[in-house]
Amino acid sequence: MKLTVVIVNYNVKYFVEQCLNSLEKALAGIESRIVVVDNHSTDGSGDYLRSRFPGIHLIESNRNLGFSRANNLAIRQTESEYVLLLNPDTFVGEDTVSHALRFMDGHPHAGGVGVKMHNADGSVAMESRRGLPTPLTSFLKMCGRTARYYMSNLPWDEPVRIEVISGAFCLLRREALGKIGLLDEDFFMYGEDIDLSYRLLKGGYENWYLPLSIVHYKGESTQKSSFRYVHVFYQAMLIFFRKHYSHMGLCIALPIKLAIYSRAAIALVEMQWYKVRSSLGFTDNRRAEPLYIFVGTQGMLDACREIARRKGLAAEYIEGGTGGGCRRAVAQTSGNRTTYVVYDTDALGYRSVISMISASPQPHVKLGTFSSRTGIIITPGEIIT
Repeated sequence: MKLTVVIVNYNVKYFVEQCLNSLEKALAGIESRIVVVDNHSTDGSGDYLRSRFPGIHLIESNRNLGFSRANNLAIRQTESEYVLLLNPDTFVGEDTVSHALRFMDGHPHAGGVGVKMHNADGSVAMESRRGLPTPLTSFLKMCGRTARYYMSNLPWDEPVRIEVISGAFCLLRREALGKIGLLDEDFFMYGEDIDLSYRLLKGGYENWYLPLSIVHYKGESTQKSSFRYVHVFYQAMLIFFRKHYSHMGLCIALPIKLAIYSRAAIALVEMQWYKVRSSLGFTDNRRAEPLYIFVGTQGMLDACREIARRKGLAAEYIEGGTGGGCRRAVAQTSGNRTTYVVYDTDALGYRSVISMISASPQPHVKLGTFSSRTGIIITPGEIIT
């Protein structure tokens, strides 16, 4: 078999559904298998996905294994030439996977590749390619100087060698995994992609960035305002540092550890301060309701018009399953009011949707999608059924 796609789910069944719908087109003609590992979700993910996607291999864990262990569980059950680790809150263009596989076939020294990830506002996610967090790079990043960490000197529109591949889309050569080992299960979540990328480089392989686009909603399965997120994220940084740089002298190790602990403490203080301000009424809760602009075929607009009526959404409608309608939708947005441009993925296709949202990114304009297959509106802010 050519490819195994592994998706780890935790309470984001609607995002997984969209991801799987995009993969259905992206994997056409590719000998492949999809494995979804459900990390003990409480939202009925297992029954939901099983009834809609009988062709996938669904593993339902009786506890939350974490990202690394869940991926390893799926990888060990398959024998394909390549393995694609894919976040549940992503969707891919129709030709993204095939182009990435073609690149790997033509570059036998490539251990893994990553792609250009777009945020929900269409902007490029800087973590699409990263440098290794060496003590110097880590210290500079902690101080707010991120150019070295995000390899800002590299072009975005051509393949380039990088150091760290994001775990949100990480295409791996199984031969390389056989040599360096699977994901380190000491990392529950976060940091495992950095560790794996570093071990690929140590094993003599190359890591590559390819200018193939996907959308990554960035952590829809994670509450980033929670104490647990801060604890897990910065604990992962400490695990990586101890594993790869513990041999360094105290004069180097101590400042890095202090920087990690300091950043964690600052994040916790900021979270608590915001909660206090909110409880005392010092935050502005009179924000304008978001505007929804629906772009698609007449059938899609009729379905979304009914949803908007039921939910009381402020909505506008633009008929047309072409890029021109999408450009008009973005062009007519103004001000700082949050606007969701909801694209008809059935009419446009996922690659075109990515192209449209990334053509002129604006912070207040967010991606929305609708498919007649599901009848669900998906946005970064909420799922509307």
